[in-house]
Order: sequence, then C-alpha cells, then structure tokens
Amino acid sequence: MRNIARRHGVGDNVSTPDQIISSSSSNQPTTAPARGGGQGTGGSAKPVRSESTAGILFGIGAYGLWGLLPLYFFVLMPASAIEIVANRIVWSLLFCALLITITRAWKTFWTAVKDRSVFGPLALAAGLIAINWLTYTFGVTTGHAVETSLGYFINPLVSVLLGVFVLKEKLRPLQWAAVGIGFVAVGVLTFSYGQLPWIALILAFSFGLYGFVKKRVGPKVDALTSLSVETVVLAPLAGITMVVLGVTGAQTLTTLGAGHFWLLVASGVITAVPLLFFGASARRLPMTTIGLLQYFAPVLQFIVALTVFNETMTTARWIGFCVVWLALILLTIDMLRTTRKNSVLKKKARLAAAGA
Repeated sequence: MRNIARRHGVGDNVSTPDQIISSSSSNQPTTAPARGGGQGTGGSAKPVRSESTAGILFGIGAYGLWGLLPLYFFVLMPASAIEIVANRIVWSLLFCALLITITRAWKTFWTAVKDRSVFGPLALAAGLIAINWLTYTFGVTTGHAVETSLGYFINPLVSVLLGVFVLKEKLRPLQWAAVGIGFVAVGVLTFSYGQLPWIALILAFSFGLYGFVKKRVGPKVDALTSLSVETVVLAPLAGITMVVLGVTGAQTLTTLGAGHFWLLVASGVITAVPLLFFGASARRLPMTTIGLLQYFAPVLQFIVALTVFNETMTTARWIGFCVVWLALILLTIDMLRTTRKNSVLKKKARLAAAGA
C-alpha cells in the first residue's frame, strides 16, 4: 500500500505481496525531459515514452514474479512454511549485504539503523511482514492458494478501512459501496468455507498494516536499506529456527540433495529481485498505473491455484470471488475518475498561473 495518508483514496494505494518493502523508493515518477528540450515538445516525447514503457515492463516483471511465487513454494515441498520463511529471511539478508557492498551503501544502512525514527517503524514492519510471509507460505503449501489470492484481492478494501478508522478520512460514495460489497463478499465466503477465511483476512490486514507502518518512514529510507533493516531484525529468530529444525531433524535444506539446497538458497534472490523491479517501475510510472498493475499478482496466484494445484472452487466460492471483484471494479472506477478530475484541476491551475 502506498501513500495511504493521502486524501485521494484507494487510487493512491499500492498493494502487493512483499511489495511494500520498496514503498519508500518511489514517491513520484521521475521521467525527465530530453536534453535540448528547447526544440519543442517533440524533444521530450521519446524519453518520456521510453521511460513509461520501461516502467510498465518492470511493473509487469515484479507483479508477475509475485504472482508465480506459489510455484516456487510448490517445488520446495516437503519443506514446511516455517523452514521456507526462515531460509528466505537469512538468504535475503546475505543477498542484501552483497547488494549494499556493490552499491557502496553501508553508510546509508548504518544511518538508518541508528535513527530511531526509522529503525523503530521498520522493526515493527518486519514483524508484520513476517506474519504475512508465514501465512502466505502456509496457505500455499497446505492447499489454500486460492484463499491466499483472495487476501491480496481484498487488500485494497483494507487500505480503505485503515484510511477511515486510523486516518479519519472521508470516503467517496463509490468507496463506501465497495466496502459494503466487500463485507457481503466475506459473508458469502464464510458460508462457503464454513468459517471465516482466516488466511485471506490475516494476509490482507497484516499487509495493510505493514504498508501503513512503512508510510510513517516515508522518504527517509530507500528500498534496499528498508529490506536490509527488516531482515536484520528478523535474522536472529530465523537463524535460531534453522538451527532448531536441523537439530530436531525437521529441516530439508541439507537432506534432499544439492538441487533442493540451492533452491532454498535462491530464496534471497527470489525475494529481492521483484522488489528491485517494483522500485524501478514505481519511479517511472504514476500511481494510477501502478494501482492497476497490482492486480496482476493475485490474478496469477488465482490461476495457478486452479490450473496447477487443482484446488476446488465451489459455486458459493465463485459467487464470493465475483462479489469481491465487483468491489474492486468500483474502487478502480473511483480511482480513475478521481485521477482524471485531479488532472483537470491541475491543468486549469497551470493555465491560470500562466495567464496571471
């Protein structure tokens, strides 16, 4: 979720699996005019267009990788969710350390660690994302991949609720309608599952709160530093978990051959690469475009759950998902309408200023 504190509604929120880690790296798109722009608008059109194209490609890459993440967890079985997350944290930390060394960003990292206003929120964010990762991995590895996709579908609704109850924001009519429809969807899905869809709700709220906490850090820390600090906070517990699993004979890291070992080690790269892609995308694209791209991930997760994992979708569940998608359509319409309205107002303001 990005910029939840803004008063423009869900159109300004960006929600993706693990994606919020890089939220502070992209406050505004940075498409720059070409040199020699004095030759007219034609001089700047090409670089702006190429920057936008690159941003879309990076965004599709990021959300595509997150959407296909269940396939990675699937090939890691019979590793448990706890082992996968512990390895993910430890190897992500090592990969981040390598990137920090290559980019010579250790000074920035230590500055963030020493700054309580940065380290405190990031430590809290680390706990929230750990809950999110563990719940997500547990859901995928226990036959609930469809429900995990539901969690990220309803995440924008959670963003709206946080705006209302935490930031005391006022919602527009379409947003209220979407929230109401979202509650109906949860009711239908509760009937379908025979209980509340806990996995989906934990994913949506942990991720929504994670984004809210990250917003408090704002532009003080970049994506790589943010991820590094969070993994530093989680690494001791993750390391102890790996040792305990090894001592008790419950770990698979070194017992299922070299292929399995390197697949688990690769979790560091698999965690960091889409985050870097997302950061590159968010620096080049307006928030409206990113808000639309965010649906790539849960859509792919949903497709994988049905076609690869062959999970069951009853009629009641289809109805519940359709109701959720209706709520998202309303939010998207509201987002596009508000963005267009703001664009028109900004244009009028520029014309007025020029006329003055």
